[in-house]
Amino acid sequence: MKQSQRKPAADRPTDSAHTQIVRLTYANPNARLVCVAGSFNDWHPSVSEMIDLGHGRWAKDLTLAPGKYEYRFVVDGEWLPDPECSEMVPNPFSGYDSVLTVPSPAQP
Repeated sequence: MKQSQRKPAADRPTDSAHTQIVRLTYANPNARLVCVAGSFNDWHPSVSEMIDLGHGRWAKDLTLAPGKYEYRFVVDGEWLPDPECSEMVPNPFSGYDSVLTVPSPAQP
């Protein structure tokens, strides 16, 4: 199974009423193209190309509902976990996916 043919996470959030903008960042001065693939885009990296901010810094803003998402960066075709992410889970490819948690908005 290719990385892009993964099944979406079973606990994929669906609460679109409370979506939030979340910024993912990546640093690599040698990268030419960086995308992010995860349970939020059905593991299709071409859907979420990151923006080159210059000096090896990359960013992507995502609009996500509260919940947990698994993701990886795709750097010049190589699938990598987020080196800045503290929460990881094993994936079916003998590697690890990064976990992004989008909190629910605070209740008044």
